[in-house]
Amino acid sequence: MKLVQCMPAAALALLGAAATVGAQTLDALARDAATPGDVTTYGMSWGQQRHSALTQIRPANVKRLVPVWNLSLDSSANASSQPLLIDGTMYLTTHSHTIAVDATTGRQKWKTPVELPADINGYLCCGIHSRGLAALDGVLYRTTIDAHVMAISMKDGKTLWRQKAADYKQGYSMTHAPLIAGGVLITGISGGEYGSRGFLNGWDLKTGEKKWHRWTTAAPGEKGGDTWNPGRYETGGAPTWLTGTYDPELGLVYWGTGNGGPWNPATRGGDSLYICSVLAIRPSTGEIVWHYQFSPGDPFDYDGTNELVLAELPVGGKPTKVLMQANRNGYFYVIDRTSGRLLKADPFARRINWASGIDLGSGRPIDTPMTAKIRVTEEASDFVEVWPSAFGGKNWMPMSFDPKRRLAFMNTVNLGMKVKYVKQDRPGGPNWYLGLELGGFLAPEDGMRGSLVAWDPVAGRKVWEVASKAPFWSGVLSTASGLVFSGAQTGEFMAFDAKDGRKLWQFQTGSGITGLPIAWEHDGRQYITVTSGAATVYGALAGDPELANVPAGSSLWTFALLP
Repeated sequence: MKLVQCMPAAALALLGAAATVGAQTLDALARDAATPGDVTTYGMSWGQQRHSALTQIRPANVKRLVPVWNLSLDSSANASSQPLLIDGTMYLTTHSHTIAVDATTGRQKWKTPVELPADINGYLCCGIHSRGLAALDGVLYRTTIDAHVMAISMKDGKTLWRQKAADYKQGYSMTHAPLIAGGVLITGISGGEYGSRGFLNGWDLKTGEKKWHRWTTAAPGEKGGDTWNPGRYETGGAPTWLTGTYDPELGLVYWGTGNGGPWNPATRGGDSLYICSVLAIRPSTGEIVWHYQFSPGDPFDYDGTNELVLAELPVGGKPTKVLMQANRNGYFYVIDRTSGRLLKADPFARRINWASGIDLGSGRPIDTPMTAKIRVTEEASDFVEVWPSAFGGKNWMPMSFDPKRRLAFMNTVNLGMKVKYVKQDRPGGPNWYLGLELGGFLAPEDGMRGSLVAWDPVAGRKVWEVASKAPFWSGVLSTASGLVFSGAQTGEFMAFDAKDGRKLWQFQTGSGITGLPIAWEHDGRQYITVTSGAATVYGALAGDPELANVPAGSSLWTFALLP
């Protein structure tokens, strides 16, 4: 893969000028959760807890929450982005533009288009959108759906450098926010359904030079290379399509990997490392320090890419540095992030029939007879019913974690699927490489396809649940005052009581919500911001009757208490 570099002298001059704009430094990134006037990281902290210390908006007064401004994003694509807020300016990405907005008035300051190939839509698997940005020293960093990485001047939106990460015509794309860690910009890749080979890249923040490249499928001669059938690692998947987390004290980045290519496990053979795993890597080199594989072999598209939330929890009576993930496979994992040792794995999905549990000694799932048979059957004669479906017990939409209440708040999915495994040669290009026939998705008998769940990761149990006919596809935000914010695919932005899940407030935004809400303050006033505008893979494939009349059209909303 050839690196395409564009760094003219004019761009170098712009980069120097950009460094004088904004107060975000590496120290500011590290302290993001403690500085509510700014939101400088994806996840509102390097540990992605998505929790705010602000308390002005409370359960007792949230009914007074009203919109203070709304900005059209002039797009009907999926608005699944999280804004950043730096020195009074809000920065936002769509798939087609990078935008700066005055945070208190909603006035657009600049809007810079992303130059995309005319035929790009024909090569995309799973959605046209952008989830967010990274920022440092007056520079914004983003990825694009044609698999490029960009640096942009925060002052005026001008491009400072643009690098090619992969060839979009081979099914590669990028929709995630980059991560700045250890002085390096780190990005992943999408495209697992096309039989691509996943990877991570480390980039020089100033020049865009590629500093390192790490494949996420193990080759022959490497550790884990013997977990693949011959040659299969080259098209084996393990995409890295969601943003990782970072512990600067340990000097480790944690990044999840996705499904194997094809889904059919008998074709790939063995565990197929490092699909469906968390990788702990050195940000300066991409070296893998340890890994844990959630779903060895992965017959069911149970990506391990969901957010890896960092926290400190009591384990065996001792404070322990952990990472937590609510995995697509239906289990909530708590892992010692210093060593990769599995501490807990508890079922959170309403129905699981692919495994009877997770063995804490080996860290491996305990296969049901159905899964054991699927692992060795390359060609099946009948469909089987699997729970959870490929949408998972929880999909990509990130949870929040309240460190004082020690509760995670997450949007879950309750669907099954029918699948029949078949032999398939890799078609190449923008064509699905699954090795199975999908016979449709199965709704539960009560019709409740999803829930907002409060989860106690220490006890490994559900504290409360708010069921919904259509699963919520929005990120979750919690606050120290005891509120939980999230959005519905039918358009309602909502606030719930963190104590019992009681809905306290809602506002109809005009389109489905798949955005990632943030909380911030300015001049003593607290605000909540979220994007609205849903055009999801779930909406296209799941046949959900609740979404039949939800209009497209994306916008940015900001709310505050009525004076």
